[in-house]
Amino acid sequence: MENIIQTNSLTFSYSKTLKVLDNISINVPKGSIYGFLGPNGAGKSTTMSLITGLLPVEENTIKMFNEPLNNQLPEMFSRIGSIVESPSLYGHLTGKENLKYFAKLKNVTPERIDEVLETVRLTESANRKAKEYSLGMKQRLAIALALLGKPDLLLLDEPVNGLDPAGIVEIRELLVRLNQEDGVTIFVSSHLLSEIEKMCTHIGIINQGKLKFEGTMKELSEQSSGYQIRVAIKGASRWVKELAQENMRLHNENEITVTLNNKSEVPNLINMLVGKGVEIYEVKIIDGLEEWFIQLTKNN
Repeated sequence: MENIIQTNSLTFSYSKTLKVLDNISINVPKGSIYGFLGPNGAGKSTTMSLITGLLPVEENTIKMFNEPLNNQLPEMFSRIGSIVESPSLYGHLTGKENLKYFAKLKNVTPERIDEVLETVRLTESANRKAKEYSLGMKQRLAIALALLGKPDLLLLDEPVNGLDPAGIVEIRELLVRLNQEDGVTIFVSSHLLSEIEKMCTHIGIINQGKLKFEGTMKELSEQSSGYQIRVAIKGASRWVKELAQENMRLHNENEITVTLNNKSEVPNLINMLVGKGVEIYEVKIIDGLEEWFIQLTKNN
């Protein structure tokens, strides 16, 4: 499978004592939506800054479109659109005027402006000043700016950060539509694991500058250890101490998480808890990105 982004043992330090990235090798397949996950300070934004050329790389440890990054700058920018950290918009200009300004810089035809406004569903608000836009509308306008040059690759750093639930859904649906209908490969970092799980085909998990996992969602689920369930009980912290089971941990004051070998062990667990006098209110299977993420980054 052709990779749009490929890093080979990428290492980066801001100083001799601060190593931010430690030999990470990521592979972003063409046509994928690749979710790049990690706790705060894990190295996500630094990686994106290196990929976009905002930070220099001395060696050819990064390939874009199967060619070394350093050999393609600045021409490569015609093939990518990016939003790293907060979007840069001119608040005193309308949405359409913002697009016209950047269209001149990118040598894009005026017709393309109307196309991207339609794509991000801002046609009706095109003549409003950007400072009057909601946070979600500003984020969609920023994505429209990134789409002006019809990029093959879209790089987005926390695109739903600070948005309300409706805004988050809008951005997610937009990204999925761009990927499925226009074939745009998307590399996106986010703290919202539920959104990554809903839209991404591939994920990479980074922690303390090291890549802990890379692959498809299915491959991650197969790698996760054990069969986990969450049990809502009264006095969770008390029972975790009293039962002292190695496979049992406190999730919050009302829930415990238990790791079993397989589904057939669930009845025995429930019978044991009831026999000890534990009051059980709910039992649910834990099978998702949040739990896998916690497993891979729990030492952070």
